[in-house]
Amino acid sequence: MAYVSSCRRPVYVSVLLALLFAGCSSMSSEQRSRIEASAHFNKAEDRFENTDGTANEKSFGALAGLAGDYFNRPDDPNEATGFPLLAPNSQPDSARQAVWIGHSTVLVSIDGVNVLTDPVFSDRASPVSFAGPKRVVPPALTLPDLPEIDAVVISHSHYDHLDLPSLTALHTQQPQITFLVPLGLKDLLQGAGITKVLELDWWEEVMVDKVKFTATPVRHWSSRTPFDRNQTLWSGWMVNFPDYAFYFAGDTGYTDDFIQTRERLGAPDLAAIPIGAYDPREFMKASHMNPEEAVRAFEDLQADKAIAVHWGTFKLTLEPLAEPPQRLKAELARRQLKADRFQALSHGQKLPL
Repeated sequence: MAYVSSCRRPVYVSVLLALLFAGCSSMSSEQRSRIEASAHFNKAEDRFENTDGTANEKSFGALAGLAGDYFNRPDDPNEATGFPLLAPNSQPDSARQAVWIGHSTVLVSIDGVNVLTDPVFSDRASPVSFAGPKRVVPPALTLPDLPEIDAVVISHSHYDHLDLPSLTALHTQQPQITFLVPLGLKDLLQGAGITKVLELDWWEEVMVDKVKFTATPVRHWSSRTPFDRNQTLWSGWMVNFPDYAFYFAGDTGYTDDFIQTRERLGAPDLAAIPIGAYDPREFMKASHMNPEEAVRAFEDLQADKAIAVHWGTFKLTLEPLAEPPQRLKAELARRQLKADRFQALSHGQKLPL
């Protein structure tokens, strides 16, 4: 089954106007004080920074050049045809499993506890519904299909990872959900009416019932408008169930942070690692891994298994949509790693753990 996009090219001017005038929630003085107290916030520059002191700033010219390349990109057949879509049952088939719903949205079910990563169920990764990157494959599970969710983790503020319509709908349908966000995003969610929000700085941890969540450093950046770049933090997440560890890398460039995460928190049983949105390489390298770097991250983490995310759902950059899993498979073979240890699942595919 395939999902056919009805719009070959997003409306560039409309997106720029939407971004320019998109409302951003006011920040409480309490949250501002907490942000400025963070060791990862540079008060002199008024921004969060990566562990190496970088902030992934881009000039207007560089951004305009990328936009021009994107909107004049070669035809990509999978933008029209999509990819195979499986239709999983909403309830787990086994006590431990993961389901790739699409992009960076993964449902991890461990011994009766359900955790959802970066839930995006909207048709576009955009501040508006009429323009912006459009899904080429619909979500493998709809919001009403989901089992009872215990916790949601959010990696950062970008629209393909933090989709407020999806989050508010989740909260309305399942008010018991605890939402975990990086530092600076609590006010945004609470302003949208979501009440159970926990906000963490890197290496901070919190218990939700018997599950421990730790925010971990990754190399990226944040913004939802042209005026709030790097005003909120970005993070990965280590999720420690009583007898199982899951790591969600969110969105990140390659960095030694993966080694530090494993040294401080231990090797995960399962990792969700991004493999897409990497070209043009010079522009994207600081914030997005290519498949070869994703395999390095997998080895740094010493994870038992991994699933590939952040590919094949939205056309965000210049590489062909089908290329990331092909390069992943080739790199695993080159490094003599078993293919089933790091898998690019089909949309909706269940992975028994």
